[in-house]
Amino acid sequence: MAITEQDVARIARLARIEISPDQTPRTQAELNGMLGLIQQLQAVDTAGIEPMAHPLAAHQEIKLRLRDDKAAPTQAPAQREALMRNAPAQDGGLFLVPTVIE
Repeated sequence: MAITEQDVARIARLARIEISPDQTPRTQAELNGMLGLIQQLQAVDTAGIEPMAHPLAAHQEIKLRLRDDKAAPTQAPAQREALMRNAPAQDGGLFLVPTVIE
């Protein structure tokens, strides 16, 4: 299944991102490339292969490979304002989202 320009426009609208007409062909090619990789993965015969809890479990102790859980540095006010401009709704520097559970 190939992604069309209309699909790219719809995905951009749903993701609330702006894609210019100049960027559409590149985005379309990248999405089609991702779908091609997924098709290659689905073509692999995995019959008789036992699922792993984590892909690194077969090679080494997992806890040695995972990074420490540390807080990231806070955003500068200018960076925060730029990020908040993407929000369809905000209040006090927070993203407002629809209620899911009442």
